Amino acid sequence: MSMMKEFKEFAMKGSIVDLAVAVVIGGAFGAVVTALTESLIMPLISMILGKDGMGGITFTIGNTLFPIGVFLQAVINFILIALVLFFIIKIMNAAKKKEAEAPAAPAATPEDIQLLREIRDALKK
Repeated sequence: MSMMKEFKEFAMKGSIVDLAVAVVIGGAFGAVVTALTESLIMPLISMILGKDGMGGITFTIGNTLFPIGVFLQAVINFILIALVLFFIIKIMNAAKKKEAEAPAAPAATPEDIQLLREIRDALKK
């Protein structure tokens, strides 16, 4: 039973739950980017290049045919995800910087220190 309790404590730590949420959201975001690339971007590229679908995007060296359409789609997916992550991190860093720049409210002087200062000032007079 001790092993189960340890696992429960491990699984319920905030960082583990945050990581799990990030993985799920990341997977969903990856699916959205893939759909965007497959349904909009790659057809536009195929149309511009005059090819029929991603399989039509190829080049030949000698007698060897290299179908690069799927690779191009993966590269475009990567670039889109990297750009979105870059902007998210940039926004988060700007928010942290603003938070750090906000001046902290001066701490109230403890009563005993204030009393000692009053005594010091009275003795000076």
